[in-house]
Amino acid sequence: MYSTIAEFIAEWKTEASSTAKTLAVLTDESLSQKVSDGHRNLGRIAWHTVTTIPEMMGYTGLKLDELLKPDSPVPTSSTAISDAYKAVSVALLEKIEKEWNDETLMIEDEMYGETWPRRVTLNALVQHQIHHRGQITILMRQAGIKVPSIYGPAKEDWHEFGMDAPEI
Repeated sequence: MYSTIAEFIAEWKTEASSTAKTLAVLTDESLSQKVSDGHRNLGRIAWHTVTTIPEMMGYTGLKLDELLKPDSPVPTSSTAISDAYKAVSVALLEKIEKEWNDETLMIEDEMYGETWPRRVTLNALVQHQIHHRGQITILMRQAGIKVPSIYGPAKEDWHEFGMDAPEI
């Protein structure tokens, strides 16, 4: 949980960088990759990760929908998804730095049928993208795309450390 805006900004910059790195390696062809029938495909999960930022923050009164409408249709271009994420992620930080202060974190908003302090909302927003980034990397592997190293080396990157990848 965040007790200062600075804490959120530091964590957001780290996690947003990892999400941007992940979305940047998607291909247009990979967007249709599904784990199974009846579930979101890779493009829909990636786009959901992007559009949740203005959607969730809109409940706090922080308006990002001039940049991206939460109900925007899923693009067929992986570059469009990646670019939209970068833009909305930067806009989020700019607006929070300009419009919020540490006391703002205690303000409560109606959020999905509950009442959340904004510090909880920001925490949920970070965890939300981490959760979906995990789903995205699984679908990337199924689509034949090398996943980027995030919290440690990806299987293919162990050689850069002079080591063999852990045995399966």
